[in-house]
Amino acid sequence: MNSLNRFADPVYCLLRLIAGLMFVCHGLDKIFGTFSGKVAAGPMFQVGGWVEIVCGALIAIGLLTQIAAFIASGEMAVAFFMMHAKASLFPIVNHGELAVVYCWLFLFIFLYGPGRLSIDAMMKRGSTTPIPSV
Repeated sequence: MNSLNRFADPVYCLLRLIAGLMFVCHGLDKIFGTFSGKVAAGPMFQVGGWVEIVCGALIAIGLLTQIAAFIASGEMAVAFFMMHAKASLFPIVNHGELAVVYCWLFLFIFLYGPGRLSIDAMMKRGSTTPIPSV
């Protein structure tokens, strides 16, 4: 199993990229009706759509990843309890599975960090300054 550890960083980067881009697609659909042709009405949906676009893009490229993932995770928790849990607390019954998965996935990304293949990691590597010797 240790031979597969070399793939952990690239696969995590792909996970972050795909989840972020899918989140952007949800936001684009809410704001502009990009995929379904229906624009979400109401200010709460509009704010949610913009959060999904911005946070999803930041997560996908790995910039301010932990902040964006924390906000996105919170938005999905709010979405589940405000929209889906009215019908039932069971996600399979109230069709809130995707909100639950996104919530926990973004919470994991928040706790794990951006990973080595991210803009955050590149900026961190480039900002190290040598300590002057006295």
